Amino acid sequence: MRRELLMPKLGLTMAEGVMTEWLISPGAAFSAGDSLFIIESEKAAVEVPAEADGVLLEISAQPGETVPVGAAIGWWDDARATDTPGGGAKQTPAPVAPVERVIATPLARRTAQQRGISLHGLRGSGPRGRIRAADIPMADTVTEAAPSAKDAIAVHLRKPTPAEITVAQRLVAAKQQIPHFYLSAEVEVSALLSLRSEFNAAQSATRLTLNDFLLAAVGRALADLPEFNRVWTDAGILGLTTADVGMAVNTGRGLMVAVLRDAGRMSLPDVSRSAKALIERARTSRLGAADMAGGAITVSNAGMHDVTAMTSIINPGQAMILGVGSVREVFRPDALGLPALRREITLVLSADHRVLDGVSAAALLKRIREHLARPLALLVG
Repeated sequence: MRRELLMPKLGLTMAEGVMTEWLISPGAAFSAGDSLFIIESEKAAVEVPAEADGVLLEISAQPGETVPVGAAIGWWDDARATDTPGGGAKQTPAPVAPVERVIATPLARRTAQQRGISLHGLRGSGPRGRIRAADIPMADTVTEAAPSAKDAIAVHLRKPTPAEITVAQRLVAAKQQIPHFYLSAEVEVSALLSLRSEFNAAQSATRLTLNDFLLAAVGRALADLPEFNRVWTDAGILGLTTADVGMAVNTGRGLMVAVLRDAGRMSLPDVSRSAKALIERARTSRLGAADMAGGAITVSNAGMHDVTAMTSIINPGQAMILGVGSVREVFRPDALGLPALRREITLVLSADHRVLDGVSAAALLKRIREHLARPLALLVG
């Protein structure tokens, strides 16, 4: 029976997706679980699997097209038997084999798309001939020179990918439509760093990072103050029932946000294991829709890049984002007024003023700081 193939919804706020690549051609048979196509949202590039066995009949969305969620991108046949007028069964014919697919990494596919180069015919240097980004040859670029020949500066211009355009549009809309306000504070982390060193030295099963403590502290603060765990929607203010925390992950395709489910009830080692698994899936383009949806807040940690503080744009669909700076050694007066060396990080909370006011945002930031200052309690869920 002929059925529509629809653009899936990969996240709570996703309204449209970019058709990146068809992995099979019309007329090809597929089995349940086989990847049919790759789409990109503002958060990730995802291979979409088939829900059942069938045959691809026709495609209507071409690579590079932006398609609304729920719109038809093609048609397929579920290959089920249909009754004939004589009472017998008529089987829908199907080809015996799918069209050969080029094996390439997601970064190689994106690089080839940016450079306007076909993957067919390229020799891959990866395992089993897998094409990697380094295997993509350079394409011609548009070179523009300044009017004066003397001291002219050549620039290279490239067209942004559909995903980059989508990200740019969403961030511009978020900055324009969400009334941001910002609170910043320092937190002393000497005890936290000492505990982390002792824990990691005592065992090797789970290696804790500073980011693990941050995610756990934010999740615990949301669990402590559930009245602030909410987001703005067109229908009204939506209260969330679990303390989910988003995590900004730097990948070869830019920043993506993966969401830790109910981080507020996890022990610190569980947070660490879950975070590492999400980071791996994000960097290998294996994040699913459930990995990126929901949450009222994201942690964006720039501490590894030697920055004092970072003021971030709220992720569309959420109400807050916590920007985290690097650890700094500073002298502060102790109880006797004498200089004492402290190790501090600067936190900047960006908040949606439609959902939170200064008092509530300050209360949440204070609770996050309290959990970071008493890190031993985070070890227990």
